[in-house]
Amino acid sequence: MSAKDNAAIHQLLALLEARYAIRVLWALRDGHPQTFRLLQDSVGGITPNTLNTRIKEMREAGLMGHGPDGYCITAAGADLLRRLSDLPAFAARWAAMQGKKKNHPSTTP
Repeated sequence: MSAKDNAAIHQLLALLEARYAIRVLWALRDGHPQTFRLLQDSVGGITPNTLNTRIKEMREAGLMGHGPDGYCITAAGADLLRRLSDLPAFAARWAAMQGKKKNHPSTTP
């Protein structure tokens, strides 16, 4: 992987690791526009100030936009979400593994 590719990955991960960033995008995954209030409710637990910040960052990054019906995912945002679409299945398998570890702790340190 080139240094340029690494820089792009680091830049994207820095954007997505901000608090609630992925959850904001995930709330728009069905492709239906959402008003600010509906988006806030969809994300859950996010303050208006934090949501405004995430919206600004995601819009500047070209991952979400705003139309007459509210905030929506862009083509680039939809592409990113498609690439993350395996996340729910992975998360379910991972959570099951974590539960097994708690129920059957390893005897090795």
